[in-house]
Amino acid sequence: MKAVRYGFLVLVAVVAVAGMSGTAYAFHSGGVAECGGCHSMHSPAPGGSYLLIGTDQSSTCLSCHEASPGSYHISTPETTLAPGVPPTQMTPGGDFAWLKKTYTFVVRGNTVTEEGETHGHNIIANDFNFVQASEAAAPGGTFPTSQLACNSCHDPHGQYRRLANGTISKTGGPIYSSGSYGAQPTATEAVGVYRLLAGAGYTKDGVTFNGVPAAVVPSTYNRAETVTQTRAAYGVATTGGQITWGNWCGTCHPGMHSSGNYVHPIDEGLGSTIASIYNNYVKTGDNTGVFTADPGGPYSSLTPFAENTDDYTVLAAHAKNDNSYLTGPGSTDQVMCLSCHRAHASGWEFGLRWNMEGEFMTYNGLYPGTDNGAPVQFARGRLAVETARAYYDRPVTAFATYQRVLCNKCHNKD
Repeated sequence: MKAVRYGFLVLVAVVAVAGMSGTAYAFHSGGVAECGGCHSMHSPAPGGSYLLIGTDQSSTCLSCHEASPGSYHISTPETTLAPGVPPTQMTPGGDFAWLKKTYTFVVRGNTVTEEGETHGHNIIANDFNFVQASEAAAPGGTFPTSQLACNSCHDPHGQYRRLANGTISKTGGPIYSSGSYGAQPTATEAVGVYRLLAGAGYTKDGVTFNGVPAAVVPSTYNRAETVTQTRAAYGVATTGGQITWGNWCGTCHPGMHSSGNYVHPIDEGLGSTIASIYNNYVKTGDNTGVFTADPGGPYSSLTPFAENTDDYTVLAAHAKNDNSYLTGPGSTDQVMCLSCHRAHASGWEFGLRWNMEGEFMTYNGLYPGTDNGAPVQFARGRLAVETARAYYDRPVTAFATYQRVLCNKCHNKD
């Protein structure tokens, strides 16, 4: 048994090195991983199930995916989260560790507590102190929060694959590579779907997904955006039905995304007017379309959109982290849930990409913090370094000295 465990540790070490170098798909390779990486035949975690090495599904995932900064890590270890110290992962989906950052501050004489659980999806991972949200069900839906785990959204065995004809199936040619980074299927071999996401027929605790949306991300994506942005190229799957990102998120949140009852329009073309505003909006007070600050360009990773295509060759050409493709949207490109929210968690309430609880994102040319004199309603109990990290450390000069919220990227009311 010691030899088996040693082999597993060596495997983890190899994957960790690969992840730090930017090759984030060495273990899963787009599909089912090596069985012993998640299951143990003879020494599973005490009190767990399915012979898992963690006491629950998410703990098993985090046994590899929580660590120091690295491409496939999506949670910062709790031991490093001292007061005033922000989480370190900066993936497009965010860092689950923001769920453990609760802030208390006083506004106009009233004590306000911003609970960590409001910062995103509250997965349950007992081995890592991630617990159930206080709400019983998913907002706008019936999915029980007591069952929320990584495998609520991701197929842990990675059976869904994209075939050469564009269809997504659980059977067919063998998966030879991850489709998350631009690999294309061949006539005889398939690639895994984006991020092992749940596909058509995947059922979990009363909800059933009806397809997988399209996306490609650069292979090095867990990184600060101090100089260049990380562009995840989101698309709209059309093979087998119109599978949009809102359609997929709406599996668990139908009340927020029910036909004919949109609170905010999603999964529809931006139109020429909104697309023009997006492409010309630089920052508060500047609608020239001339982007000089780094990272600069019409496209902003803080306000992404879904391209109206599922041509993965096109998406792969647009998934960049070097500012070589910062083209903004056209009129048929779509607003989606991920235009405003991060999929895992963020530094702001409701998993939002920017602070919506105050009119200013920057104050007097600084990221608001309790350590630089910013009004408390903008600092919200954070140090400036925490605010900056929530924006992935992009330079504050990319914004106006008094930058208003990024709803204005599409609506320009500031």
